Amino acid sequence: MLAKYIRAQLALAGLSFIFYTISMLVLGFPHALALGVCRLFLLSCPVSAIEVYVSMLSMQGKNAVVFGVANKRSIAWAIAQSLSQAGAKLAITYMNERMKAEAYDLIASLPGAEPFQCDVSSDSEIEQLFSQLKERYGRLDALAHCIAFAPAEDMKGDFLNTSREGFRIAHDVSVYSLIALTRAAAPLMSEGGSVITLTYFGAEKVVPGYNVMGVAKASLEATVRYLANSVGPRKIRVNAISAGPIMTLAARGVGDFREMLKNHAEHAPLKRNVDVKEVGDTALFLCSPAASGITGETLYVDCGYNIMGF
Repeated sequence: MLAKYIRAQLALAGLSFIFYTISMLVLGFPHALALGVCRLFLLSCPVSAIEVYVSMLSMQGKNAVVFGVANKRSIAWAIAQSLSQAGAKLAITYMNERMKAEAYDLIASLPGAEPFQCDVSSDSEIEQLFSQLKERYGRLDALAHCIAFAPAEDMKGDFLNTSREGFRIAHDVSVYSLIALTRAAAPLMSEGGSVITLTYFGAEKVVPGYNVMGVAKASLEATVRYLANSVGPRKIRVNAISAGPIMTLAARGVGDFREMLKNHAEHAPLKRNVDVKEVGDTALFLCSPAASGITGETLYVDCGYNIMGF
């Protein structure tokens, strides 16, 4: 509540400064009169009016589950942090016993967050997880799907040599899992909810070294649209975030990734690479009431790279 109050006060101060600037530079009021306008604004605008805006991004009283936290550099972890800071009660999954220790250390740093094991390629583990979530939380409000995988040999070399098994694994883990998780989560989203996933520009343009994962991401984006239509009547929204390249553990499997980062920073309108926190905050927006009218979309968080022709 204190953080919410402080944010409201800062927003109020910012609006006051805007009023002062308009009074001085646009309307030509003298300094004293401009200050008087600001004081009048402060007296007539209760903090509660500002809190209406701030509360639109609040996740207080909401339950969310995040899939794909691998380490502190993962996008899933940034999303978990943003949701937690906004007040969400979090369930965070890890894949197996091998990843349990690091996941536990991270999860323990978020107030009230709880760990759960789930391999999304196993229907039985998905069923068991959501049974646990129902018993523990009763209701879900948001789900973050931050999972993608393809065999290393199918991410490198010539796309023509993509193996049948590599193609199957990439689509099973990276795409079908979104369908399976949304299907399992839907009954728990009794009051509506938000499902988000992560994609990349390689879904629509050829990115050397991305290979079969680019095809899987294209399938994922189509799946987002079909799922949005399917669960829309239940007031469940489904969206994707297309983030610019970020140095994560998963990114190391992409050939010439450092060159990709350099090229992105040089050609993006903002002349830099996206920060992982910017992706986390965008996920918070899509999960919050502020995005209540947005579904079936792919939202780019890439410093504008996708708008460039060359």
